[in-house]
Amino acid sequence: MDRAAVFDVDGTLVDTNYLHVVTWWEAFRQAGHSVTMRAVARSVGLGSTDLIAHLLGDDRDEDADSALSAAHSTLYGQYFDRLPAFADAGRLLKRLHRDGWSVVLATSAGGAELGALRRAIDADDAIAATASADDVSEGKPAPEPVEQALELAGVPAERAVFVGDTVWDMQAGCRAGVRCVGLLCGGIPREDLEKAGADTFYDDPAHLLASLKDSPLA
Repeated sequence: MDRAAVFDVDGTLVDTNYLHVVTWWEAFRQAGHSVTMRAVARSVGLGSTDLIAHLLGDDRDEDADSALSAAHSTLYGQYFDRLPAFADAGRLLKRLHRDGWSVVLATSAGGAELGALRRAIDADDAIAATASADDVSEGKPAPEPVEQALELAGVPAERAVFVGDTVWDMQAGCRAGVRCVGLLCGGIPREDLEKAGADTFYDDPAHLLASLKDSPLA
């Protein structure tokens, strides 16, 4: 295979963005921070440390970051056995695999969380590799997760397409030099994704699958 389809997971293949919003909001509330759900929603897609910094600022008590992250992980972990994949997410990956694409996931999730997400997608046979939070030192919007995915696929940036749902996804993909496709199912407005570098848009995985022959993944 000499072309790669790189996918974000949360909000792109699995309908988890709002679960992250609620569980992060609760983690902040438990720690005594007043953070709006809208602000959290705009931050989903960042790694834990970057999300906390984005919401609380650089003058926060950084020693408390690990406790906040652990609280979120505990709260979010309650949903691991029922994370809902978007319709046709698994079928999309399987179709791309059959069409000769090397399918790689690039996600800030790792460990048990990543395992739960992959079970929800139910397309392990189609996934060639995963660049997870366990594999990189800097998450999106840095290009490293996408670059790691390309390295795993053995494909140059010009032979790859990155599909994601957040501003951070689009920024990471653009910085890695790949074409970026935005999905709107994560709740981020199209104009925000366009400003961040997406040049093609679909409602969700089912819409992309139905439109595949006319898409950048044709």
